[in-house]
Amino acid sequence: MFFLIAELYNRFDFLLDSGILKEDEKEYYRKVSFDMEANIATDALKALSGFLARYYGKKVIILLDEYDTPMQEACVYGYWEDLVLYTRSLFNATFKTNPYIERAIMTGITRISKESMFSDLNNLKVVSVTSDVYGDSFGFTEEEVFAALEEHSMADRKEEVKMWYDGFAFGKWEDIYNPWSIINYLDTGGIARPYWVNTSSNSLAGKLVQEGSPELKMTMEGLLQGGTFHAFLDEQIVFGELEKGEEAVWSLLLASGYIKAISAALNMEHMEMEYELKLTNMEVRFMFLQMIRKWFGRCRGMHDRFVKALLSDDLEGMNAYMNEVSGEMFSSFDTGKKPSAKAQPERFYHGFVLGLLAQIQDRYIITSNKESGLGRYDIMIEPKKPGEVAFIIEFKVVHAKRKETLEDGVKAALQQIEEKRYETVLLNRGIAPEQIRKYGFAFEGSQVLIGRGKHVSTGLSG
Repeated sequence: MFFLIAELYNRFDFLLDSGILKEDEKEYYRKVSFDMEANIATDALKALSGFLARYYGKKVIILLDEYDTPMQEACVYGYWEDLVLYTRSLFNATFKTNPYIERAIMTGITRISKESMFSDLNNLKVVSVTSDVYGDSFGFTEEEVFAALEEHSMADRKEEVKMWYDGFAFGKWEDIYNPWSIINYLDTGGIARPYWVNTSSNSLAGKLVQEGSPELKMTMEGLLQGGTFHAFLDEQIVFGELEKGEEAVWSLLLASGYIKAISAALNMEHMEMEYELKLTNMEVRFMFLQMIRKWFGRCRGMHDRFVKALLSDDLEGMNAYMNEVSGEMFSSFDTGKKPSAKAQPERFYHGFVLGLLAQIQDRYIITSNKESGLGRYDIMIEPKKPGEVAFIIEFKVVHAKRKETLEDGVKAALQQIEEKRYETVLLNRGIAPEQIRKYGFAFEGSQVLIGRGKHVSTGLSG
């Protein structure tokens, strides 16, 4: 940000020789540099507004584009609180107490809660993705896109273009297309590929999905398969709370254009707006698939072998491959100052194993954190074809400081499966006791130990 302010000052350095600046103002002007002090940067835009207003004899218009990009980066890399303090002061000086400003426009893909970034501003008019104002000005309308295709002799490509790039909606305006994607599609002679997602910053979206709860990952899996889901959302996003609730994550993805609202209605029971959501288009789906493949790309062969070992009850192979995979993967999931494996380890491992199992969803129903018996199991794998084996998996994270061992963790996980009777739902669905396998997964850092439990011999525990 300091770099951008310094560049702006360099563009107007003719003011130094204009005769309108006093000596102390010239001294201040020269202090604005790439390595300036924070207090200089805080007042720099307000000061420059005054200089320009004097030079041109009229108040200035300030245009701030993508104001939230630094906020997203700060959230990803762990310096959110520091940036909030600086930006709040900058916005106060530039937009609230600036007597030289005529008007200002700030654009961004997220609406940040007033209590964080805009707490000192009280004269904002907010235009969000659900507002009708300027709804047809944020992108190309379908009429404009189809006209461009006809002009480029590509009228037969309308359905392809609609599948790949349609889906954005602003208020009542639907079927809005991203200009960058359409221009590149036309410029390449009609090659369909992800253009917009390759230019935008996807780091925060990727971090939130990667470190999200098992339920969030399963919802994302459903979205990637073309499904929808319902959620209660708030348009105002508190970046500091993104890791505390999934509603904030989906709100961010909606505002960013990664998902779209098919419908929205007031839920009278909850007194909140309830949205039906799905991925925006093929371009976004392609982006998330690329992101997920990148996470697992280095060890795709290894986790394929892990799944095969699981299905064939090869306990030695499961342990070998799981430790290989964990050794390769866990460090790449640690980002910023709060690595997920350290912050909420059990949730992290839970989501990791769910990701490994995603490839078998054509043959099995994979559920997570559902009630069965006397509690909630971690993962259940139920065969779609009668007569095949079902699986129950429970996780435990052990702590060396408490003198816990991996063996202790496996024992505790298997004991919980038995005591809570997690197999109940499978038995009620007609799956034979001998067709139910139980596994306890114990983790300590990147070390894993998997143990096998007893088969069910009665209607209860065995």
